[in-house]
Amino acid sequence: MDDDVPEGGGEQLRRIDPAFPLGQLRRAMETAMVHPDPEVRRRAEEKALAWDAVLSGMTSGGLTIGSRTPVTDAPAWVTLEVAHGGFATGRFLAEGPLAPDEVALLADLPAELDEDLPDRFRLNRWYLSDPGLEALSAALQNGTYTVGLPEHGALLVITWLVSHGHEAAALDLVAELYPLMHRLRFYPTLQKAPATSAAMVRLESVGEVRARLAEISVPPQVAAMNETLTVWHPLYDRLVGLWSLTVVDGWPCATWPDDWSDQRRTWLDDYEAARTAHGLSQEHLRARSTFAVLRQALERCERDSAGLGGRDVGLIRAALKRSIDRWGAPGSAERTALRMAQMLHAARPTNERVAAAVDERLAPWPADEGLVDLSPATDPVTIDGTEVDVPPAIVRKARRALEAPIDELVARHIVPSSEVLARLVPQISSHVAAASFDDAQLRALYAQVYAAFRRRRSLLLLNLEHQVGIEELPWVRGIEPMKVSSLATRQIAGDTLRDLTLLALTSFPQTILPNPLLTEITALANQAEIDVQVVEEIAADIFMGTFTRKWRRAAAIAAADLEGSLYSRYYSLPPASRWPTTERSSAGKVVDRVKQGLGRPVDDDFATLCSERAKEAGGWEASDDLREGWIARNGATIEQSQILTTHNLAQVVGALGLRARLEPRAAELAGSCLQWVVEQQATAWSEWRAELHMMKNTAYAWRQAVYFLSLVDEAAQREVAAALRAAADAHRGAWRARFEPAIVGLESAIAGATFDASGRVDGGRRFLGWALGPHWLSSPRPDGSV
Repeated sequence: MDDDVPEGGGEQLRRIDPAFPLGQLRRAMETAMVHPDPEVRRRAEEKALAWDAVLSGMTSGGLTIGSRTPVTDAPAWVTLEVAHGGFATGRFLAEGPLAPDEVALLADLPAELDEDLPDRFRLNRWYLSDPGLEALSAALQNGTYTVGLPEHGALLVITWLVSHGHEAAALDLVAELYPLMHRLRFYPTLQKAPATSAAMVRLESVGEVRARLAEISVPPQVAAMNETLTVWHPLYDRLVGLWSLTVVDGWPCATWPDDWSDQRRTWLDDYEAARTAHGLSQEHLRARSTFAVLRQALERCERDSAGLGGRDVGLIRAALKRSIDRWGAPGSAERTALRMAQMLHAARPTNERVAAAVDERLAPWPADEGLVDLSPATDPVTIDGTEVDVPPAIVRKARRALEAPIDELVARHIVPSSEVLARLVPQISSHVAAASFDDAQLRALYAQVYAAFRRRRSLLLLNLEHQVGIEELPWVRGIEPMKVSSLATRQIAGDTLRDLTLLALTSFPQTILPNPLLTEITALANQAEIDVQVVEEIAADIFMGTFTRKWRRAAAIAAADLEGSLYSRYYSLPPASRWPTTERSSAGKVVDRVKQGLGRPVDDDFATLCSERAKEAGGWEASDDLREGWIARNGATIEQSQILTTHNLAQVVGALGLRARLEPRAAELAGSCLQWVVEQQATAWSEWRAELHMMKNTAYAWRQAVYFLSLVDEAAQREVAAALRAAADAHRGAWRARFEPAIVGLESAIAGATFDASGRVDGGRRFLGWALGPHWLSSPRPDGSV
């Protein structure tokens, strides 16, 4: 199996334009300055600092974006901080500020170790001393440790090697790590309880969920509204009532109560106290508001209306009339009932208080574990003696800590997408990968290092470079010889691989298998000794024009598996005979189809075919000098590579023997994909970039549907196509007319027709996601363009 990851190609090395990180920096800075939510501003500030580090590194030459070793003089295995899009910032994650456990240990170090040395060096050195090795050995034995980053497992490996008679290997590992011991944390976080079962997974720990709950605050507009209801409305009603005492025959200032001055002074004092204590609501300060008119008049009428003119009295009369017409007279049943309802509404516990109550319930749970029962986070809470239901928004946050089998989390919609599923799979595959170690301590340690390594964010890579593999970690390399493959471990890996792949295909049929999940599929397949020829999704803006040889092998598998099928007919697949790895020239010499490009085997023949087929996207020549056109050309070429290979569907289904398990549900899965396409396509997309993203994703889903339809007979295919037409007919208007050729194209292919070179057939069109210029399914712009 070939696990090459192509992130580009071509003979010339490509460099990254700083325009993208500069744009990200500007957006983050703008958000940090103007967003009303303080938590959003805080996160934006952190992003701005990260992008500033990226740009500074690129400018100074300290960062080489696009390389697997982007930080000068740093080995590839160091875990880097990586911003959106795979841009390394230059920071080492294991070099962060001292954690509380490190600060506490540092304070307890013996005096003879209290030297003028970096703190991390002193701590690493202590863990290599006899007391430190003893502490790590106890943690290994009891499983009472957490490996948050891959580096945190290094000294545990050294401890295991020393305790099992591999002193030389341990010394070699110490020597390799020594140059970075003054910077990186190579030891774990010690804890009281061991890790949870491998069969249970979670999105977040209790501690992470509690941190989310702590971020919940009352939105400023809600706080201002509650202040208005509880403070300013009662004051306003008293003010209207006070002026009403002076009304005779509809005119204010006609009579003055004996205690007018006292009532006036009391109200003004209460107003000044409220103004000082409550500044969220500003409505009462609006110059022309009824409140402001009556208050300003009150300030000028200490004993009577001598300080007012006729116009002022008229304004008071009009203000009183507006208030009574709208709310009812002061003290009336109508006004009293309304104010009571408003007060009850404002008195309801806010999400902030409910979140605090839920957080208090979760406090007894260990921060690094999950919840096997959600009732502590979802049952009603009691606040001020009243039982209150937990709002759905808080329940959704708390559900992320549920620890359960992965298929249960999918069924309960806690895992909403294949991308989120891919994040959870390492929690399972790490234990499967570790099963190759006979030693129980080593199995548990390797599982944690593996899971931590899979949490690393991928780098943006150019020039056919590949991501760092776990075997490149020096401490993992040191224990690789201890692995023992057996039939049992291979069977476990194979069964896990089949179950997880089937779960992804059936739970999220409209979504391609994401790259992180493909990484786990490849790792499990390697362990199970199953040849699964997977190909990754490539970004159009860094594609370099060619493909490594595994694309050709994947296309050959797809062509052989689907020859004569609906998929082959719809996408005009070449026959399997088109994909020999070698052929003979006219002189009878064997000609190899692959060659070296940037030091890697590349297949120009496959790339040429993809480029030729991509001309169906239109406007090929006109796009040469436009950046947008260049990206669209790349996207169209990549899309053809996905079509030719089924983007892993034929490969995983065939290699894992899943066809028999998929066929009974294939029509249902295809219908689900097509229904999703209709919903997405019929949505009005006001932002053109969002529409382009939708177009690409719906083309992915359409392709998945065509593959699933290829697993059922023609009668089932026609039923699914009829359901597609019915779903589209529910959306009348311009979009429905634009979408008709896509439906006709699918119906024609089911009936046995084939598309011409431009992707058309008898009023139908082949649905592709990329177009050079306006896509024929794009919605018109306000100016009439598309």
